[in-house]
Amino acid sequence: MGIFRLQSEFDPRGDQPAAIDEVAAGVRRGEACQTLLGVTGSGKTFVAAKVIEQFDRPVLVISHNKTLGAQLYAEFKAFFPENAVEYFVSYYDYYQPEAYIPQKDIYIEKDASINENLDRLRLAATSSLMWRRDVIIVASVSCLYGLGSPADYLEMMVKLERGDEVERRALLEKLASIQYARNDTAFERGTFRVRGDVVDVWPAYEQRGLRVELDFDRVARISEFDPASGELLADHDRAYVYPAKHFVLPEGTVERALAGIDAELTMQVDYLKGRGKLLEAQRLESRTRYDMELLEQVGYCPGIENYSRHLSGREPGSRPYCLFDYFPEDYLTFVDESHATVPQIGAMYRGDAARKRTLVEHGFRLPSALDNRPLKFEEWEEIVGQRVFISATPG
Repeated sequence: MGIFRLQSEFDPRGDQPAAIDEVAAGVRRGEACQTLLGVTGSGKTFVAAKVIEQFDRPVLVISHNKTLGAQLYAEFKAFFPENAVEYFVSYYDYYQPEAYIPQKDIYIEKDASINENLDRLRLAATSSLMWRRDVIIVASVSCLYGLGSPADYLEMMVKLERGDEVERRALLEKLASIQYARNDTAFERGTFRVRGDVVDVWPAYEQRGLRVELDFDRVARISEFDPASGELLADHDRAYVYPAKHFVLPEGTVERALAGIDAELTMQVDYLKGRGKLLEAQRLESRTRYDMELLEQVGYCPGIENYSRHLSGREPGSRPYCLFDYFPEDYLTFVDESHATVPQIGAMYRGDAARKRTLVEHGFRLPSALDNRPLKFEEWEEIVGQRVFISATPG
């Protein structure tokens, strides 16, 4: 019995058994690309589920929009109720990217409304990949955009085990370092509260809270509870608390990043002044120094993703970390509605780059902001591994 347990009242019919066998055989042969064609309503998702069932490998399903992704998420959730089926799409209900229109001298500040539930589901997806293999993630093309380093994400995880020696102050500092905020009055997702030697944490990716009871700096009890009623639901011997955000900064990262940002800022200000762009140089220096001060004092700033290259220590021009980097090397990818999804994957980078180049030219961002971007199509092809394209519209 494999790690995926498909539950369905349906049996393969018509062309489905042959399609399942052929796609599965292609995966076993190591074929990089396959295409599954079928008219709408012919059960292509069921065929994909039957293929997934045969392999003990994590799975990524990419869709070109949230609506179709939500439908696929519901279907796979029904097919695999015992496995980790997750949903990874843009967490914005509304998003206005930062932009500048030089013809009218109009600067548009970034404005967004985050959907808390979608944010939780995104964090649940990456946290599941950290500790289990029976994972199916249904994602939109949002998966092409940059995330924090998976190595940092895993390194910053807080591990708790009953009987461990843990000083209360050290535990609270660890939680704060992975972007959990202390709130003793309004307990909510992504916060922790302290009552004597009892520390309650509401993991940012969970719907239940975690209670850690300390006894003379030793973990005496770990339990799960309902944040609304306070009812204890289960006891655990160990627990893991993953970061509340995908961008987390290990100790020493900020100092290294600030040095890199400062050096780049000096070069870019000199460049702008050399071209007679004194206003742009002053604007860039003022904005960047303010962000640097926030990073130094609180470890975070609005638009921190624009400094992701410095924070992750990447080389100029290198691709950002993204959801694909959280998967092990042997994962399978299904590209749904591939006739629409594949062109969209290719278009994501070009639109983002054009907007950011304008911001850089007019002193709103450092050139390294260009490295906070979606993957280029050729980069996606390099890292995506084995993939099955699914479409009702060939050609």
